[in-house]
Amino acid sequence: MATALWCARRGWPVHPLTPGRKTPARNCDHCRNTSHTPADCPCLPAGRWCHGFHAATLDQRRIQRWWTTQPDFGVGVACGPAGLVVVDVDAHSAPPPGRHRILPGIPIAEHIDLTGLATGYHSLAVLAALRDQPSPAEDASTLRVRTPSGGLHVWYRAEDSCRWQCSTGSGQGRALAWQVDIRAQGGYIIAPGTTTGVGTYTPVGEVREPAALPQWLAQELERTGHLPAPNIPAPRPVPPRAQQAAVAAGGGRNRALHALAAVLAPVQECGRVPEGAGFSDALNRAAFTLGGLIGAGRLSRESAEHALREAAAAARPGQERRSEQIIVSGLTAGLKRPLYADGGCL
Repeated sequence: MATALWCARRGWPVHPLTPGRKTPARNCDHCRNTSHTPADCPCLPAGRWCHGFHAATLDQRRIQRWWTTQPDFGVGVACGPAGLVVVDVDAHSAPPPGRHRILPGIPIAEHIDLTGLATGYHSLAVLAALRDQPSPAEDASTLRVRTPSGGLHVWYRAEDSCRWQCSTGSGQGRALAWQVDIRAQGGYIIAPGTTTGVGTYTPVGEVREPAALPQWLAQELERTGHLPAPNIPAPRPVPPRAQQAAVAAGGGRNRALHALAAVLAPVQECGRVPEGAGFSDALNRAAFTLGGLIGAGRLSRESAEHALREAAAAARPGQERRSEQIIVSGLTAGLKRPLYADGGCL
């Protein structure tokens, strides 16, 4: 429980792992015996741990309930919602594959001596050397966790809006290097301090926080297909409270709805990424603008607060206290600069 709460306080949603193993806790009987997606599962809204990382939460009470029920649960961290990119280095000593598979997309000439190359540590070191960079396995500036099998998890923090994808379980042959995978969106990582039947996941060194993902490594992840295919996202629906607020603003339902949707759009857009999207700034600007509309008599404060809270909760669930502080501050400042219909202000 202490490990799970420690992770949650850092904004890393957690879910239980089967005691003594590194796999998620088993689903309930209903979920094991029926075929359905996590999105359609009644267990998740009810606060149960079915469907692995899809059940991950920051809710302190839920975490306490889960680990009180089963104190021997291990701790998994849902990488995507946590904004984490973890380099998973294996140490399974084995003959290397063909030269074209050691570093995907990078041919290794025949004259290059590969004697001694036997684990993911070696292939990752080769990639880093080719880019004239230190190996992430030696990066003492970030959280590193030694695995019971002798491998290493190198934790990084995604600093931009990229939704980095997992290597494992992708079905698309993604890999950063031979015996080096990526844990990110669509997967989970085992929290430091978790013990399985073969040993404990132990932090290396003194650093306990992930550093920002190095730029060169981000470029390698993009090169090796760890980003989703480009697409044009569908617009997110305006929350019901926002629609009500738009009507209250007057001047015609469609025009008011469009204006309010435009103010809230940057806040809603932050919901597409777990962090690094400038959520605080976007929410503050939206609150300031709506404060100006309130000051000009074009919007009720109650309607604006409801709209802002709903948009903030959808974008950053579990951060209501922080969002409330930003909303109050932004509205207060905006009230001092009313926005009248002609765009002018006092």
